[in-house]
Amino acid sequence: MSADQTYDSSHITQWLLETDSLEDFLQTLADAALEMSHAHGAGLTLERDGRPLTVVSSGTSASKLDEKQYGQNDGPCLQSLRSGEELSVSDMLAESRWGDYPAYAAACGIRSSYSLPIAAHTDTAGALNLYGVPPDAFARADLTALRSLAAQATGAIALAKRLSDTQDFADQLQEAMRYRSVIDQALGVIMGQRRCTADEAFDVLRSASQHRNIKLRDLCTELLTGLTGQTPSAPALRPRP
Repeated sequence: MSADQTYDSSHITQWLLETDSLEDFLQTLADAALEMSHAHGAGLTLERDGRPLTVVSSGTSASKLDEKQYGQNDGPCLQSLRSGEELSVSDMLAESRWGDYPAYAAACGIRSSYSLPIAAHTDTAGALNLYGVPPDAFARADLTALRSLAAQATGAIALAKRLSDTQDFADQLQEAMRYRSVIDQALGVIMGQRRCTADEAFDVLRSASQHRNIKLRDLCTELLTGLTGQTPSAPALRPRP
């Protein structure tokens, strides 16, 4: 589907029929957002028990920029998630908010971003985050279409919660956390082996993933399983009081 085509209800229905899980459906939405906005990276953040995580991402820049914001507990992604409002950053080099995050993003080659809230003011609030290389990368983006995708993500999350009991929904988030934990563990391995920074380790894993044409999470799982002989695990979600 080309970026200028409308993502109407028939496309959404088709995606629902073609995907097997909430994660796969959200991945399809992230891929569509990347395509229609011509972004360098797109990521979808959800917060559970006060902990944000990137459930799915598309492109090459979203994961490490999201993680930087999580690490300092501040940034445009988290501000949009917590306020329930859209947040546009036209030029990172002109920003004075969010500590050293804007300088970090610019150093990564990202000068602008756009975040749209998902499931605002709920216990699984999130944000759809788009990252662009030039300043004002999203000045001409089709915001109506992007808002539609964010709304579909909100609906999918609400539907998953309604159709599944609490444990089923927690299992899906636990799976997303497992993949994030696997990537973090693999980063630590590469940093130790190569005595490099987290960003350099991420670039090594990303390049290997692209070269072998497999998902980053699958590459990291393979790496850790080969080293330990066991499939890596993740910390359990804490039950809500």
